[in-house]
Amino acid sequence: MSERPNTRRLFWIVIAGIVLYVLLDAVAQSLPPHYSPIRDAESDLAVGPYGYIMAVNFLDRGILSLVFLYAILKTARATGGFSSHDSERRFWRGTVIFGVWAVGAILLAIFPTDVPATPMSWHGAIHLLVAALAFLGGTLGALMLSSQFGENPALRGAKTISFWIVALSLVLLVVGFGTLSTRIGGLTERLFLGSVLLWVGYVSAYLARRSAPQAPVSNR
Repeated sequence: MSERPNTRRLFWIVIAGIVLYVLLDAVAQSLPPHYSPIRDAESDLAVGPYGYIMAVNFLDRGILSLVFLYAILKTARATGGFSSHDSERRFWRGTVIFGVWAVGAILLAIFPTDVPATPMSWHGAIHLLVAALAFLGGTLGALMLSSQFGENPALRGAKTISFWIVALSLVLLVVGFGTLSTRIGGLTERLFLGSVLLWVGYVSAYLARRSAPQAPVSNR
């Protein structure tokens, strides 16, 4: 029995998770205490009377990213694997590094940030460290995964566009860290997060809609 139908469903679940993430983010942004989306970090939305909405959203981001990793690994195995052991190892490394982004999002829900303009707490310090590692993991993991797309028949067609999206993420990551404490820090952070989710969404849509080539069958 082909694994393709189940894998396609997983990718559509990932896309639904991204849509839910955007919607919940908009809801959290619209509720008091009305943090500025231009100036304030997205994590600030988890602080306040409706902070649980953003906490749920962090969980959503982490879970959809883990489902994405599982689905893309399953797709790679079902379509002949990679052209060499080195490519397969690099792909696995990319999976582990991108997993930091996924697990990091879940930890952000567990360790909330501090209320703006208040002293840093222990959980606020953990939140900042986890966020930095997750952002790096998302970008570097996506880059390592994309670099091996050409070595698998099902992923090959997604390589070019995925690379352009990752390049955008790299630029936004650098700009985001550089503007972290400025008046546009919230905007650059949101643009960066959007670029990583765009990469996940693009690859998921590509694989969900594409007819997977059959793995070669040996004649015995």
